[in-house]
Amino acid sequence: MNIAFFLLPKREVVYVTQDSTLRQTLERMEYHRYSAVPILDAEGRYAGTVTEGDLLWFMKNRPELSFAETHRVPLREVPLRFDHKAVRIDAQMADLIALAKLQNFVPVTDDMNRFIGIVRRSDIIDYCTSVMMEKGLLPGRGRAANPAAEEADGRRT
Repeated sequence: MNIAFFLLPKREVVYVTQDSTLRQTLERMEYHRYSAVPILDAEGRYAGTVTEGDLLWFMKNRPELSFAETHRVPLREVPLRFDHKAVRIDAQMADLIALAKLQNFVPVTDDMNRFIGIVRRSDIIDYCTSVMMEKGLLPGRGRAANPAAEEADGRRT
């Protein structure tokens, strides 16, 4: 299996740049309802992943910083508490899965280390589930047979 099979391309990924402000980052994450987004540098290389926790701890440790002033703080000043790793597009699936166990998404780079997209952990799990069901290793009929999936999709009341 090739990592490209799971790739959500950069044009479809919500990301921020190191030049984004704290306010822009917060607003983008809130709008898309994400708890973490990739950060790119000026050359389009993956520079890390910022999480809600990173932003919260940054603001907590700066009591003099009001929310009204967050537009003045560049994201590059926010320390990242966890080193979210990326994989290259030609990496082994085992490497991707090892990172997906720890990260909701795994950033993917090309051979020049430019960010080209992400692989979502949920896509890997969905694929594994469908393969296991095809082989008769799981009961049920896909996501519709899974109450948690129905609830996550908003189909349950």
